[in-house]
Amino acid sequence: MGKLRIAFLAPLKRPINSATTVSRNRIIVDLAIGLVKKRHHATIFGTADSNLPGVEFIPVISKGLNFLDLSENPFYTETAYITHAIRTLVKKQSEFDLIHNHMYPEFLPLLAASSLDIPLVTTIHAQITPELKMALADTYSGSSLVCISKKAQELLGLPSVVIYNGIDTDFFVPKDSAKRDYFLFVGRLRKAKDKDGKFLDPKGVQNAILACKKTGEKLKIVGNVEEKAFYDRFVAPHLSSKIEFIGQASKEQMFSREEMRSLYQGARALPFPINWEEPFGLVMIEAMACGTPVIAFNRGSVPEIVRDGLTGYVIDYSSGVDGLVEAVKKINLLSEEDYQRMRKDCRERVEENFSIEKMVEVYEKLYYKILRKE
Repeated sequence: MGKLRIAFLAPLKRPINSATTVSRNRIIVDLAIGLVKKRHHATIFGTADSNLPGVEFIPVISKGLNFLDLSENPFYTETAYITHAIRTLVKKQSEFDLIHNHMYPEFLPLLAASSLDIPLVTTIHAQITPELKMALADTYSGSSLVCISKKAQELLGLPSVVIYNGIDTDFFVPKDSAKRDYFLFVGRLRKAKDKDGKFLDPKGVQNAILACKKTGEKLKIVGNVEEKAFYDRFVAPHLSSKIEFIGQASKEQMFSREEMRSLYQGARALPFPINWEEPFGLVMIEAMACGTPVIAFNRGSVPEIVRDGLTGYVIDYSSGVDGLVEAVKKINLLSEEDYQRMRKDCRERVEENFSIEKMVEVYEKLYYKILRKE
């Protein structure tokens, strides 16, 4: 089978470009460019201000939904543009061999599956909630599903394959001269609330803050703030000379990829104390590629990515902040020789399992398998 013409359905919140640090968009960028390097043709249905070298774009909206003028009913605005993107793809499907759906939300394009004459592959990037599982169960017939971890596949409970995310291991590299005198938390400060209206903290920034306060360690916090009230209540009161929020408390993460790399390179370790079933966690492999160990609760994909005692520490979730404190102490008690060995193991694990090349190779094999109807 020859070279493929692949159509990507992208999220419409933000533009797709080489500078993006948003995880779902980043995977689209690296996968599309990787496929182009293998001489396939990639076309992305997305925003008019998107751009990638060697990749064609079909604009379905002038700019990202997050940057449109305020409307009376954002839900109608967003779903109208998503519908337009899907219908545009249906009309142009004869130009492609296969469609790879990364849209947010994943299940809406599946409603158009009966109108497609070419295969549809859907990568599920979101956490597997009961609602997402219900929607996918109602719509997945006619689409091949990809989960980004075995845990996500287990929670989904539908026919699917697992393909891990990959990153640019030529970009995310260690820096031996870095001081590594702080811990680094990277994650969205979400606006999610429970049924009683109380804020949730899925990424666990409060856990990271409490652990570093108890151990007296420096902590740098990076992330986009979806809800300022969460930041004002749970982050701002703890800020000090040792607990520092880096950048602006804005809805968009403003740091460049180069700046993020530098932060990873300078960190002693990356706390990843999640309170939810994380489907993957791109920041873990970005940190590990830079030789930075990860300290994380054993939820979601964590046990598949972090090797306890080798590339960091995997902590039982029931141990809470106390377990996180003990892991911080373990990192600090490592001899220089053992710490350098851990850094080396971090790098090797990413190179062997979570590179762009590995991800592109496995997706390419899946495309061919589907087209051969195996």
